[in-house]
Amino acid sequence: MGKEKKRGSFSGQLGFIMAAAGSAVGLGNIWRFPYLAAKDGGGVFIVCYLILALTFGFALLTTEISIGRKTRQSPLTAYKQIHPKWGGIGILACLVPTIILPYYCTIGGWVFKYLSVYVTGQGAAASQDGYFTSYIISFPEPMVWMLIYFAITAFVIICGVEKGIEKFSKILMPILVVLVIGISIFSLTLSHTDASGVTRTGLEGLKVYLIPDFTGMTFKQLMIVIMDAMGQLFFSISVAMGIMVTYGSYARKETNLMSSINQIEIFDTGIALLAGLMIIPAVFTFAGIEGMSAGPGLMFVSLPKVFSAMGGIGAIVGLIFFLIVSFAAVTSSVSVMEAIVSSIMDAFHLTRKKASVLVTIYTVIAGIIVCLGYNALYFEVTLPNGTIGQILDIMDYFSNNIFMPLVAFLTCILIGWVVKPKVIIDEVTQGKFKFQRKTLYIIMIKFVAPIMLLILLLQSIGLF
Repeated sequence: MGKEKKRGSFSGQLGFIMAAAGSAVGLGNIWRFPYLAAKDGGGVFIVCYLILALTFGFALLTTEISIGRKTRQSPLTAYKQIHPKWGGIGILACLVPTIILPYYCTIGGWVFKYLSVYVTGQGAAASQDGYFTSYIISFPEPMVWMLIYFAITAFVIICGVEKGIEKFSKILMPILVVLVIGISIFSLTLSHTDASGVTRTGLEGLKVYLIPDFTGMTFKQLMIVIMDAMGQLFFSISVAMGIMVTYGSYARKETNLMSSINQIEIFDTGIALLAGLMIIPAVFTFAGIEGMSAGPGLMFVSLPKVFSAMGGIGAIVGLIFFLIVSFAAVTSSVSVMEAIVSSIMDAFHLTRKKASVLVTIYTVIAGIIVCLGYNALYFEVTLPNGTIGQILDIMDYFSNNIFMPLVAFLTCILIGWVVKPKVIIDEVTQGKFKFQRKTLYIIMIKFVAPIMLLILLLQSIGLF
């Protein structure tokens, strides 16, 4: 108990669920999920995502949380305890949040900027063409907002596991859910007649979002949708980046892991679906199918235009929306930073304060470089998957397209074939709790998940 007290732990099952759900519900759900759903045919993407969440996502989430609780260690040291020769997975798993944190805080700064715009009643300005681009290439405002955003993240981490992460998550997550549900319902009530006399409604947008349409879809296109859904799962459930190993290490031994994992899955998937429900019907109503093809710019370019088109109520909706995104972003960046801080504490036996200071110095320097990537350090490079990127895009590509699938693939090999699934099954069933979907877990971790991850990895480097 002394060691657990020193590392910190969640007060109970509710604290663990809220913190893990807070990590899972971030920009990946609110920003990335809706634009991928819009890009990949709405309902087709959602069907693929739900199937993968209940199989592939379940297997990875169960594995990482169990590894964390079994070893009572963060990723940098946990994998070595599972098997001495496989400690390299821990290094890769720790590298992922280290790459992600600076650019996540940069994007978090963009969210805070837009929140401030709506708080001060300047939403109409944000809807103008070129507003977002002119902001990110400016100096030094993006850096200031990035630092403000990071300061909040670091404050929560320094406060510790129970008094910081758990308390913060327990307050924000219920508020987040209420706000998301409220805006989702409002989105469905919208109606708009464009200049050509065509009237579109939120309910029509709901059909576009939820009803699968496989008409004319080739096998190759379906594979792209499946791979997009798989990639989204990494963000949505925070796997392959050391976070769930870290949070699992703070879960008490009497916690019912399977019950917790089921609730995290439901919470996360529900918020992801509601995020799409907030955004896609509204964008469809005011901008049609064409407006839904904005890609990553959906939140910062298309949505301000939608809020502006709503009239007076748009300013309030925009304010609530960016408040929701701010809450979701901070709960996730807290988990990303905690994975790094906890790893340093466990590997080098430093105090939380000292580890946090080291991570702060690195993040501030790297975050400024990311911001300058749109200004003084701007350049373009073609990535192996064919996209054109700058500094932020390069970091995003390596963390999400290379290291995350690689960490997940190696974890499947380690658990499925080297130490065998029994290691995880024994941890889940500790305390005589039942392991629902045990057979599914074994099949996924040994056979299905490794093959899918290998395909995703090959696709990411342009070989598939």
